[in-house]
Amino acid sequence: MTSFSYHAVDAAGRLIRGYIEAASPETASQDLTARGYYLLKLDKSSGVLARLRRNLFRQRVKRAEIIELAGNLSVMVGAGIPITISLGDLAEATTNTTLQTTLTGIKQEIEQGSTFSDAIERYDDIFPDILIRLVRVGEETGRFEKSLSDVAEHLQRMDDLASSIKRALIYPTFAIIATGGALIFWLVFVLPKIIGTIKGMGVKLPLLTRMLMATSSYTQRYWYLLPIIALCCWALFKLLKRNEKACYQIDRLKLKLPIYSLIEYNRLLALFAEQMRILIVAGLTVDRTLGIIAEVMRNLVFRHAIDSVRDDITYGSTIADALKKHPVFPLLLVRMVGIGETSGSLDDQFGFLSTHYLKKLDDISDKLGKIIEPVVIAVIGILFAIIIMGLLLPVYDLVSTVGRR
Repeated sequence: MTSFSYHAVDAAGRLIRGYIEAASPETASQDLTARGYYLLKLDKSSGVLARLRRNLFRQRVKRAEIIELAGNLSVMVGAGIPITISLGDLAEATTNTTLQTTLTGIKQEIEQGSTFSDAIERYDDIFPDILIRLVRVGEETGRFEKSLSDVAEHLQRMDDLASSIKRALIYPTFAIIATGGALIFWLVFVLPKIIGTIKGMGVKLPLLTRMLMATSSYTQRYWYLLPIIALCCWALFKLLKRNEKACYQIDRLKLKLPIYSLIEYNRLLALFAEQMRILIVAGLTVDRTLGIIAEVMRNLVFRHAIDSVRDDITYGSTIADALKKHPVFPLLLVRMVGIGETSGSLDDQFGFLSTHYLKKLDDISDKLGKIIEPVVIAVIGILFAIIIMGLLLPVYDLVSTVGRR
């Protein structure tokens, strides 16, 4: 496929600029004409450049807009309004130009004979994978509007999950940045002047003061290395993430780190339970559901555990027995899944578990400030106690010397 940039005019007379991928200029022109555009200019474009421009300059489609779209489309289709008319109305109603262009393109593709799931799959950089999968399942089972309603509810839960994590990380991030900034300010601007004055008095400097002087001197001289070191650490982390064994160990470490593990572990459990609920409600088999969830899980420890659970179920094990073999799944989850299997209410049990772990995340985000605060205060206190001791020791020596004289 080749990338083309185009200038066109839509049915309302508005100038449209964008990029399209097609096998040839003729195919690109036909696709744009089918969308209702009057083509003014079509040029071949570098694929990399096109993606860069598209990502930098196009208006971003927010998760809330996708949730609203799925919910409104479910209501309109459920009321008997044809999908093409629904998409046209929603395209006119939205103020997001990127979403408007996307919906218009989807509408044109459906009018040409494409299914809705195939049409939105071409825009996988806008629509999440779970939406595409559930819509396809809904089309296969005749539950299209219900699938849209379910995915809207699911995405809202995922949005709540993301909001909880952000709230939980705001205070620690601010505390670390503020502490680091204050320490660098002291080392670069304050300490050199104070220690310079003390040195001018001819006092013999103790070891701690000399260490502070050396630290301050190196910070002043090589301050530019700090962002370089941070960048190198980030690059090294990215390289390690490409190695599966290293990535597994990093993900394993995330589940053991103090405080952070509370967020990461409950996030993964909430994601697992919510994905299981929504896919089981959609009518997927358990083994297929676990296969999809394994792809979604970014933590390799959980992914390997889910793959193993899927294999055990394929060989005849119950879900609860398969989950019990892996320590990453807590006893509560295993017990509730066992009840769901016995009573035939797996979707309800996973719904309860999803709500439970989301609530735990909310509680953690509310309490994290109180957990982190004493740690931050202790670290700041130790750092500045060292600095103050380094400054006061030579002053004490000076006063003692004067007193003996």
